[in-house]
Amino acid sequence: MVRIRVLVVDDHRIFAESLAAALAAEPDVDVSAAGSGPAALRSLERAAAEGRRFDVLLVDADLGGTAPGVRPAAVPMRENGEEGLVDGLSLVAGVRSAQPAVRIVVLAERDDARRAALALQAGASGWVAKDCSLSRLLTVIRGVLRDETHLPPALLTGVLRELTAARKHRTESERLVESLTPREREVLRCMVAGLGRKAVAERLYLSPHTVRTHMQNVLGKLGVHSTLAAVALARRAGVGPVDLTGDVVERGGQLA
Repeated sequence: MVRIRVLVVDDHRIFAESLAAALAAEPDVDVSAAGSGPAALRSLERAAAEGRRFDVLLVDADLGGTAPGVRPAAVPMRENGEEGLVDGLSLVAGVRSAQPAVRIVVLAERDDARRAALALQAGASGWVAKDCSLSRLLTVIRGVLRDETHLPPALLTGVLRELTAARKHRTESERLVESLTPREREVLRCMVAGLGRKAVAERLYLSPHTVRTHMQNVLGKLGVHSTLAAVALARRAGVGPVDLTGDVVERGGQLA
């Protein structure tokens, strides 16, 4: 019998342990529970290191008590090597990026088309109400392992509307990013990576004054007024951060 390894992630311990116990009664399910995002990351990393990866992650949509406006873009498993609060959808994005074979289902207190769309964009394969039946949840778990996507029927229209709007925003964002020069795009990638002006200057072998000019040009061409807004637009356009572990992006030869 092929067994399904499931990890339940919910910071309400009673719910997490009760759901884990119910799932464990199934003959083909092995289940563990984690009470926070960092705990889930440790469990996933430990299981991967031991060669027994989890197949399905069940994640509380409200993990960490975060507000609905979360970013769907992929995030590092641990930023700067430090652990902290990890909200539900950021956990989805991080796990999907680091362990793409893991299928993820978001468990929600209420239906919310916008957040369900964000969950799908982040890499989830399903959105399920917490008060659904155990048989329904098992159907979803087995379905996502067959690469199916599961949503409550009542959410389908709203989710499609949200995804269509997101695609339109992405297209516009991509057009704006394409208006940047190659150097400005490198600066933008450094901004996405969280580098300040001095760090960008050192990385690209430019003077801080030149970097400041490039950053101002980036904001102007993107039509935004802050670095945070520029980073959000860049992520919508699919622009990732510069690789901070490799060599410098480009050697200009001299200060510009």
